[in-house]
Amino acid sequence: MDACRPDCQFTSALFCFRIMNNHIDRNTFSCDTTHLPGISIYEREVVLYSLHIILFLLHEINFLPPMAPPEWKDREQLWNAVERAEKTKDGRLAREFVVALPIELSKEAQISFLRDFIQKNFVDMGMCADFAIHDTDGHNPHAHILLTVRPLEADGTWQYKTQKEYLCVRNGEEKGFTASEFKAAQTEGWEKQYPYKVGKKKVYMTPSAAQEHGYIRADKHPKSTRFGRQNPVSEQWNSEEQLCDWRKAWADAVNHTLQEHQIDARIDHRSFADQGHDEQPAIHEGYHARDMEKKGLISDRCEINRQIRSDNRLFRELKQQAEKLAKTVSENIHSIAKRLEQLRGTMIMIRYYLFHNRMQASSAREWISMNTKLSQRRSGQSSQKRNLFSHRKRNSAFCNRFSTIRSARRSRLLLRILKNCCRRKNGLSVIITFTMNPR
Repeated sequence: MDACRPDCQFTSALFCFRIMNNHIDRNTFSCDTTHLPGISIYEREVVLYSLHIILFLLHEINFLPPMAPPEWKDREQLWNAVERAEKTKDGRLAREFVVALPIELSKEAQISFLRDFIQKNFVDMGMCADFAIHDTDGHNPHAHILLTVRPLEADGTWQYKTQKEYLCVRNGEEKGFTASEFKAAQTEGWEKQYPYKVGKKKVYMTPSAAQEHGYIRADKHPKSTRFGRQNPVSEQWNSEEQLCDWRKAWADAVNHTLQEHQIDARIDHRSFADQGHDEQPAIHEGYHARDMEKKGLISDRCEINRQIRSDNRLFRELKQQAEKLAKTVSENIHSIAKRLEQLRGTMIMIRYYLFHNRMQASSAREWISMNTKLSQRRSGQSSQKRNLFSHRKRNSAFCNRFSTIRSARRSRLLLRILKNCCRRKNGLSVIITFTMNPR
């Protein structure tokens, strides 16, 4: 249970897990396994560890399965045997679980509950378990559980974690065998594959096929799988499904114990996403971050959690407003539907009026266009009439002028004729003729 929120009635379970490797985590491993002063975990080196963990130590004990040697009751003997069994530099030494204990339970109830859980879920599966209960500030009881990663044989010796698996061939088919399985498979025609020099390349083939072509072996190591064949028991312990089962078993055990003690608080091993929560989960702060805050300093982890809580608080407010709005909508859905139907009728009428107005505007544009053409035609005719009238007026003025000129010419001609008539005898007849026919 999250000790940071003791007033919470339903919270997430604190169940941390990690793997410790040889040499890489040697100092960390020694500190976690050393629960009593004066115990040296490794025979070949002296390890110094901090004693502040010992000051808050409440209880410690180790459990062994029936096939384990009795001398492993001494945790020094146990973890030295674990260290000797690992030959590689990155071999796994232990599996650690850190669990938060319910603060509502007494110390004796916490110890009894934790012992039952370790026995049922770890020791009965064949693991050696070593655990210690700490309470750094009196309000954060938690337990460190160290488990062995190798299964045990019936005689108390360690089993293998992985075995070499050789890729053998028969009639074009490739299959993997361990060393013990290959002895029986060899009688059935299966052969190992070795690298041979084929030109400048190395090709894996069986010795019989290489002998036919006269190839020379390039290496003595046969072809095998990359990681070998894992022990089925170790494979189960290391699986993600098993980790999820352990987390669920822890949550069920805590809830059952709280129910027995008539405590309403409950925990859940699932993440927020699996539970269907939209809120952001907080991160683990730890003792050092809390100690910095008590001294007036600002811890990055505590600051991150404060920001997360602020964001979650804002998210809950928005969610409540959305739920309230949805409730209001559901309660007024009939009136909203009626109002929408009225709005729909209004929109239809508006669409009709707009269509009618567009039709009238189109007719008006056609009428204006026709009248514009008629007015233009009439203005053209008027201009023609004005041009004709001005032309006639000019012609009339010219005719009047021409008539005046003709009259003047006629008068001068008459005078000239009269003068000639005076000179001629037949002047009178000429005058008469001119008068009758002036042209």
